[in-house]
Amino acid sequence: MKTKSRIANVTRLALASLVLVAGQGNAADYASNSTRQGAAYDYAKVIEVTPVVRYVTVTTPVKECWEEAAYYTRTRPDTGRVGKTLFGAIVGGVIGHQFGSGRGNDAATIAGSLMGAALANGSSNRPYYQTTEYERPVRRCETNYRSHQEERIDSYDVLYRYHGHNYTTRMPYDPGKRLKIRVGVRPAR
Repeated sequence: MKTKSRIANVTRLALASLVLVAGQGNAADYASNSTRQGAAYDYAKVIEVTPVVRYVTVTTPVKECWEEAAYYTRTRPDTGRVGKTLFGAIVGGVIGHQFGSGRGNDAATIAGSLMGAALANGSSNRPYYQTTEYERPVRRCETNYRSHQEERIDSYDVLYRYHGHNYTTRMPYDPGKRLKIRVGVRPAR
């Protein structure tokens, strides 16, 4: 009887050890899938992912350039007028020298020179300064703005299945074929 009692005690001890070891294994599995708050993580199958699209207007600057004619004037003294005045003074002096004699001849020469210079200077209708207009090409540029519509993906609507139930969520990225989820256990009230 003593032997049967020993066998029963050994069997009970082995069974208790087995339960204790199995319980620790389950606790280790739970600890590896949980955080400090007691929540566990698992993976759910993704059924459908739908991008949430919005349309935005994009404005881009465009530089447009062209060439146009620019006009400018250059002013310079009329050199031909001085020559005409000098020539008129000489011709007037020669003609005035033909009149009178003695001191009158000198006065007639001076008067003829002055009148010839005045007539030659006044006969020119051009102004004292001569202006010339020139044309040159000038490059002009202008910045205009062009707008167009673009599609932008804001987020993704995700339909996933966990333990036979379907759930939806909105995410900032496409999760792929499976989604990591947080599974929490709370007491019922």
